[in-house]
Amino acid sequence: MSFRYWFTTIGIALIHLFVVIALWLGPTKNDWLIFFCIYPFAAIGVGIAMHRYFAHKAFATSRLFRFVLALCACLAFGNAVHFAGKHRFHHRFADREGDVHAPHQGFWQCWINSLIDCGYSQEQIEAEVAEYLSSPELRYLYRFSMVPGLLLCTGLFLWGGFTTMAIGGLLSPLLLLHQSSAVNYCCHRWGQRPYKTVERSTNNVLVALLTYGEGWHNNHHKFPRSAQAGLHWWQLDIFYLIICFFEITGLVWDVRRIDYRRIEAAK
Repeated sequence: MSFRYWFTTIGIALIHLFVVIALWLGPTKNDWLIFFCIYPFAAIGVGIAMHRYFAHKAFATSRLFRFVLALCACLAFGNAVHFAGKHRFHHRFADREGDVHAPHQGFWQCWINSLIDCGYSQEQIEAEVAEYLSSPELRYLYRFSMVPGLLLCTGLFLWGGFTTMAIGGLLSPLLLLHQSSAVNYCCHRWGQRPYKTVERSTNNVLVALLTYGEGWHNNHHKFPRSAQAGLHWWQLDIFYLIICFFEITGLVWDVRRIDYRRIEAAK
């Protein structure tokens, strides 16, 4: 097994261990304050940056804001460019051979091991996301995606000690790891399927609430390039509302939406 495999495995294990120890020691109010300041940006980095923008190009933005989004992903130890390549393969082979986190391969493979070993070669990933690797700043984050998160954790440790580092810097990646895995696993096993798709994707209300709209997964697989996963008024999609805010402020544009008549015709 490669160095990357063991580095990622040990890293995920240490994140869990450090957070558990910090909770046992007792975080301070400042520790929780830092967490609540960092978590929203890390969540945006996973749900909006990595998924809806880099993987699916659900909207357009400037080169500067694109870099900011990629940095937000780094707060969760996410690699936006690498994820985009891996996720496009997921849609291409969803729930079939070639989909590394299909639930039928087992809980551990879907929930954890697919994060450790994406199942695709570096050449395959880079060919899939060549448009991003032409940008020097994105190519740097692709190669050194762990650096911003490690620098943040180092700074928090030097400033506030162990619990500040664990709660402020590591709890966000820990939660977002399990939130993302819940989508991969639960939303291909349990829920409603209003649209007929070639895979087993479902809309799971509980997962949608816990992941700010990502759990409307059958909707997403039917309309993968839509910025909006919650297609009806009652399908709360916080990430889409944030994208709308970014659009109003001029940070993003050309937001992809699905016409209501097309939504109804697809059922």
